[in-house]
Amino acid sequence: MSLKNRSSVTKFILLGFDDLYGSNIFFFIMFLIIFILTLSGNFLIILLVSKSRHLHSPMYFFLCHLSFSDILLTTNTLPNLMEAILLGGKEITFLGCIAQFYFFSATTITECLMLAVMSYDRYLAICVPLRYTSFMDFKLCMCLSVLPWILGFTVNLSGIIPVSNFQFCDGNVVDHIYCDLSPLQKLSCSDSSFVEFLVFVFSTPIFICPCGFIIMTYAYIFFTIIKIPSISGRQKAFSTCSSHLLVVGAFYGTLITKYMIPSIGHSLLMNKIISLLHTVFTPLFNPIVYSLRNQDIKNAFKMFFKVRPCY
Repeated sequence: MSLKNRSSVTKFILLGFDDLYGSNIFFFIMFLIIFILTLSGNFLIILLVSKSRHLHSPMYFFLCHLSFSDILLTTNTLPNLMEAILLGGKEITFLGCIAQFYFFSATTITECLMLAVMSYDRYLAICVPLRYTSFMDFKLCMCLSVLPWILGFTVNLSGIIPVSNFQFCDGNVVDHIYCDLSPLQKLSCSDSSFVEFLVFVFSTPIFICPCGFIIMTYAYIFFTIIKIPSISGRQKAFSTCSSHLLVVGAFYGTLITKYMIPSIGHSLLMNKIISLLHTVFTPLFNPIVYSLRNQDIKNAFKMFFKVRPCY
């Protein structure tokens, strides 16, 4: 990553939420609890899937990748935010800020694509169940799990490299909860139109195409489910999709609100709250949904933590 043209700014001050009116300790403890619960919940899902034979299927294999992506997203943003809340600001190096922006973008893209992969898996399982195992073989399963990570960590380089060469002349205070493109643009005195063009060209298909693909696959799934004659069969088919649909709704709901709905009229505080929902509460929401609504996960949890009698 070339840095030869950047300004003399070597560090930034990440403000986070700077107007907490003496409630810093309360919010620090709250986010610390959320951080611990998020890591615990996602690590638990990975552990249960790896240890339980009943969960050795493509659906739960992809779920492990989604949980790992949530872990990376949370650890990349929340510790710095907690320190900023506790101390009234977090000092972060220029390279650290660029790295945080890079990993945030990479994990967001990865999760976006992984949700599309999971919807394709559900489409095959419900719409063509007799040919599911022949379609979703080991080779395809591995390709579909690796491809989102490769695209996530390579596509966003098109925007990261130009941002790393920004000239910063409007101070070094990042008034946001993490290093993102918009607050860095506000501090930069460089022409960012080319960066905006690159981000639009590469990010639009990355977000729009998976979202459209998910809608299309679930339309097929819906029409397949309503054709199932028995009520119990329809309920069972829908239960395998409901958790994923809730996760998709939470993920894309915050993402669309943040990036695709015009921010005119949005206050700075509102933008921070929307970003907080996406980076902090969505990774916590995912394991909760799968733990409470997925019977296989609940059964694996009971079996794993079953206390055996001592003789």
